Amino acid sequence: MFEISPAEWTAILLSLRVAVVATLVATPFGIALAWLLARRDFWGKAVLDALVHLPLVLPPVVTGYLLLLSFGRRGLVGGFLADHLGIVFSFRWTGAALACGVMAFPLLVRPMRLSIEAIDRRLEQAAETLGAAPWKVFFTVTLPLALPGVLAGMVLGFAKAIGEFGATITFVSNIPGETQTISSAIYSLIQTPDGDAAAGRLVIVSIVLALGALIAAEWFARRATARLHGN
Repeated sequence: MFEISPAEWTAILLSLRVAVVATLVATPFGIALAWLLARRDFWGKAVLDALVHLPLVLPPVVTGYLLLLSFGRRGLVGGFLADHLGIVFSFRWTGAALACGVMAFPLLVRPMRLSIEAIDRRLEQAAETLGAAPWKVFFTVTLPLALPGVLAGMVLGFAKAIGEFGATITFVSNIPGETQTISSAIYSLIQTPDGDAAAGRLVIVSIVLALGALIAAEWFARRATARLHGN
């Protein structure tokens, strides 16, 4: 019988919370970086592009370890935040959101960049000739036209954040109720006697969430293509 236990609901809701926060926080940075890579040529652009995509090719455990070194209580950034602002990431759900945001960032940026690159620059130039400031051109011309790509990137980033495991468990461990997401809960259950049924339920939930996100991303991508072709 497909009856989800309170502990499983906790892991599901925590995963959704972490993924939503990670996506919302990463989106403004993703839009800014996508615009920079799409619209500006500068020294070191290839290096920046490589750094953005680095989490895709690095082992997730390596990314999690680097986050632990940087944002842990004894890390350069994490120590400052903890001592001066009282913000702690390591072994907290906020750290899980940070790890998920970092791992999802390449998938979030890519559709946004492609969407901005596909916009006819003459539309932006026309707005500039009419006296619009650069920031106004971006918010009234570029961003609305790139919106389907932005939404597609957000959905893909959300899907990646939902399924993230390696970097998260390395950075924030696997603490029930605090950092135990769907993926880490499945990992624990498959090592527990009689945990197969609960693991199976969480696997089904994961598949449903991932499929829903991918279908939504494809729909937004089609909308972007249709808009750019005037359909």
